[in-house]
Amino acid sequence: MGLKIIKPTYEIGTRVVTCPLVNRFFYQTKENITEEDTFKIDAAEFFDDDGEVAEALPKLNMNNSYFNVFINGILQMEENFAYTAGPAGIGNLMVSVPEGSEIKSGTPVILEVINFEPKLI
Repeated sequence: MGLKIIKPTYEIGTRVVTCPLVNRFFYQTKENITEEDTFKIDAAEFFDDDGEVAEALPKLNMNNSYFNVFINGILQMEENFAYTAGPAGIGNLMVSVPEGSEIKSGTPVILEVINFEPKLI
């Protein structure tokens, strides 16, 4: 008799669906930022997807979230940034410009915050 592949099947009573909540915030630098400088972008300096001034930056859900920073459309390395969420006007993004780098005046900075909210169905 030849070999057979056995396929066990199980019926599971609950399923988890991951629902991402994506927030994007936009900023344009006002001056040249040179190497080894750190600059802070406060929540009120960002615009949201609707073109409105951001009221606050969203909290990051523990172990179910992440954020990305794009400068001039290029995804940046995480170690150059510190993100602080908070109520109206308190949250900010700290940007550390590494040695040998420069950010020109008028350069777009995009902050993308993704929180996942698992739901049982």
